[in-house]
Amino acid sequence: MRIGELAQLTETTPRLLRYYEKQGLISPRRAANGYRDYDDYLVDRVLQIRGLLDSGLPTRIIKQILPCLGTPRTIHFADATPEMLATLESETERMTRRIECLTHNRDAIREYLGVVKSLSEPVREPVARVFEPSA
Repeated sequence: MRIGELAQLTETTPRLLRYYEKQGLISPRRAANGYRDYDDYLVDRVLQIRGLLDSGLPTRIIKQILPCLGTPRTIHFADATPEMLATLESETERMTRRIECLTHNRDAIREYLGVVKSLSEPVREPVARVFEPSA
């Protein structure tokens, strides 16, 4: 697929896709005319990269761990430096704190929405029945 199609499928700009390529995170093939040709598996790869970037991991760490996160999993223990492992442990702890914060905020918003929705629903007054006395 062409860069525009991959960009659309991943809601990413072509500029970011070229940046990911420059950083060594993705490797498209080149057609005879020089155009980039992206394989279908790169849709999931780009989404994974975006998720890792959103979580705060720098591209240099993503580049090191990305091969280990694919399917099938390939393991590159030789690249696991003490610095990288310390960074990953720190990032994992930071992600856990962020997840806890996001979960707390999500629950608070849900509670707020529940209250607001219940207040905006019309209140139904009980219908008073009038009984006619029998003659």
